[in-house]
Amino acid sequence: MLNSCPKCESRDITKAGIIDERQRYKCKECNYHFTVAKSGKSTDVQIVKRALQLYLEGLSYREIESLLEVSHVSVMNWVKKYKIERPKDSNHHIDHQVLGHDEVVKLVKNRTFLHDTNVLISRINGHYMVLTFGPQTKNIV
Repeated sequence: MLNSCPKCESRDITKAGIIDERQRYKCKECNYHFTVAKSGKSTDVQIVKRALQLYLEGLSYREIESLLEVSHVSVMNWVKKYKIERPKDSNHHIDHQVLGHDEVVKLVKNRTFLHDTNVLISRINGHYMVLTFGPQTKNIV
């Protein structure tokens, strides 16, 4: 909350609507209207990008929430804000698993798996998410 008017420094201020998504205030002493820069929590741009990529890959909001440790509501809001739409005529199936380092090493050593499967491995919060694409994907480890 604001402490005082920036013009006369009076502490007798009141809310006076919202302009450009920011709270507007009015000083009761000098009738000065002003706004204050938003000082809310912001999310790292890389997390927003990763969330949107995962959404496009077919993961649900709740799955993204558990992987990235951000609110599923935030993910929904980002999808709406950036007008992200999943491809409508997608005929491929995407599976995902979160694996530890040793499991990923074992997976990468399996040349047959790498040759026969489209795979994307991404590090998330100390674990590895493995996305597999194609009609025959199942649990990979």
